[in-house]
Amino acid sequence: MDRLAFITGASSGIGQALAWRYHQAGWRLALVARRSDEIAAWAKAQGIPPERWRVYGADVADTDSIVAAGQACIAQQGLPDVVIANAGISLGVDTAEREDIDVIARTFATNNVGLAATFHPFVKAMRARGSGRLVGIASVAAIRGLPGHGAYCASKAAVVSYCESLRGELRGTGVQVVTIAPGYVDTPLTQQNRYGMPFLMQAPDFADAAFRAIEGGVSYRVIPWQMGVVAKLLRLLPNAVFDRALSGRARKHRAKG
Repeated sequence: MDRLAFITGASSGIGQALAWRYHQAGWRLALVARRSDEIAAWAKAQGIPPERWRVYGADVADTDSIVAAGQACIAQQGLPDVVIANAGISLGVDTAEREDIDVIARTFATNNVGLAATFHPFVKAMRARGSGRLVGIASVAAIRGLPGHGAYCASKAAVVSYCESLRGELRGTGVQVVTIAPGYVDTPLTQQNRYGMPFLMQAPDFADAAFRAIEGGVSYRVIPWQMGVVAKLLRLLPNAVFDRALSGRARKHRAKG
């Protein structure tokens, strides 16, 4: 069966690594990002046959843009078997700074509304077909709020809750909802971090583990598993202990400053 994977944020990092892993497994690719020229150049450089992929330029923060990309995919390549809502942004914020309120709004527009809009064009058609997988890329940052990371942590916590809700809505339809929560993965998104990143993974290793989890039909998976253990322990810490442990920790870069 010639299966099709629709992947957002495919121009770099986790999205690109997932695209390569799905190609290696023999899937056709529907690749989505704002920088469509970069994806096309990458696919050609990798020697992926042109009939095995298409690029859809879209901004997931623009609902009409990403919905149109999904509709174009169905029209040109058919209904995907897997849709991976991977596109996301991560910036530090300081609520005392007015411009950072706009950063929070942009983060939620991309990481949350954009995720739902990515799934939207496919839900009814997958339900009618009785099969498909909708994959939301969350983060272990969803587990507890980290100082200076309020926008990202909150948005990824919302990804977990949204996917859980959607999973319940689609129960019994044959459409599965999978939540993947990466730990630290070596990508352009994390390379500017100013703090230690335990259990740092290379993007191809993460993509391989995520591919196996998605194909296995799991509902929720933290990758790597060690970060899942760390996340559970952090959740159990009393607030006073957690707050003291995070005191003085370096914060993520803000958009300004």
